[in-house]
Amino acid sequence: MPQIQDHPLRYNLANELHARPFPSLTPPCRAVFLAIKASQNAAQRDRDYDLKHLVALLDRYGAPHPQPGATHFSTQIGQHTLKWEQHTEFVTYTVFLSGKGTRAFDPVDFDVFPEEWLAEAPGVRVTSALIRVVPRKSDEEVAHRLKDWFVGESLAVSDVLDGEATVAADFRIDPAGHQRMAVFVRDGVGARRVGRVTQRLCEIETYKAVSMLGFSRVKTLGPRMGQLDTELNALMRDMTAATGAEGGDEKTLGDLLQISSELEQISADTSFRFGATEAYEAIVHQRIQVLRETRFMGRQTFREFMMRRYDPAMRTVNSSQRRLDSMTQRATRAADLLRTRVEVQRSAQNQQLLETMNQRAELQLQLQKTVEGLSVVAISYYAVSLVSYLAYPLATPLGLSKGMLTAIVTLPVVLVVWLMVRRIRHHVEGAGPDL
Repeated sequence: MPQIQDHPLRYNLANELHARPFPSLTPPCRAVFLAIKASQNAAQRDRDYDLKHLVALLDRYGAPHPQPGATHFSTQIGQHTLKWEQHTEFVTYTVFLSGKGTRAFDPVDFDVFPEEWLAEAPGVRVTSALIRVVPRKSDEEVAHRLKDWFVGESLAVSDVLDGEATVAADFRIDPAGHQRMAVFVRDGVGARRVGRVTQRLCEIETYKAVSMLGFSRVKTLGPRMGQLDTELNALMRDMTAATGAEGGDEKTLGDLLQISSELEQISADTSFRFGATEAYEAIVHQRIQVLRETRFMGRQTFREFMMRRYDPAMRTVNSSQRRLDSMTQRATRAADLLRTRVEVQRSAQNQQLLETMNQRAELQLQLQKTVEGLSVVAISYYAVSLVSYLAYPLATPLGLSKGMLTAIVTLPVVLVVWLMVRRIRHHVEGAGPDL
């Protein structure tokens, strides 16, 4: 029995949905997180360097290598578990360590990444975090640890997943250069669920940090966009004033086209960053939403922290994007209007030139007619003289005087000359287009 043919990508696409499983964690444990991004053109980077950097770390621990072209990989490195993921703009390394360690958020835990290996990273650090996962005994104990571990002014803490765990972070960089995050887990919570909560915290921090790159880009572009906006408004006022100075509209059109070109260039340079920022912002809020937060002892939740500290930055990015789009559209419309006005002015000038040419043609025609008349007179004069000389011998036999004979031949000669000139003119006019 023949079987239906599968699409070549059917299994790859189906397996992609299950390619990045959540880790299984049993408290107490720790996690060390690192996100690395290429400093320039991260989305177009050579991703082979990401794999080479991963392999260099695995070789230090004698761990197996991933398959060529892999975008995610998990394995044991010594006594720890490594999870590596490759994303559009960055790669992330998460190392899970068992036990509580010698002290909370010990920078020594980050030594799992050797200094020489970090120095050879194909990019720069976007963010790094130390995450502590411990059993949750009581609210008072959690409050006491929060006071010792975090900066209270910016601390966000909430119960998540129907109260089965409590998560906390202050989103500050500690003296060792890392973010601090904590997960307090009630007894009986499954290892995979603990892993999901920990993974969500890493994702929130990562996408928050990467999306803030859009805010940094907007701050850099802000002054120049302000200058272009001022210049554009001034040019539009000049258009409205319409002084009518010769060449003024052409100069204004050139300035408008220059501004429009620069705005289009800025839009092209920032389109990816603005689009990525929008996508990352959505992921941050979605990751917080799936935690199903409830308030812990009256403290601000992650959602409230983002609403107060993060959302204004994202609104600034969105506002700048809309402003850039609006300026580009205004410059394009103004250039189109001014181009139309210039074309109308040029049409009017061409019309005036045609009228002047018509007037000159009429004058030339009048002059030509006058010349033709004079030509008839001059030719007739010489023709009458010549015919008279030829007819003088007939004057005596005919009994006519020379004056009478001249008068008799004058009219026919003039008529013949006039007909000849007219025929020549008609012949030239008829042959004119072929000349």
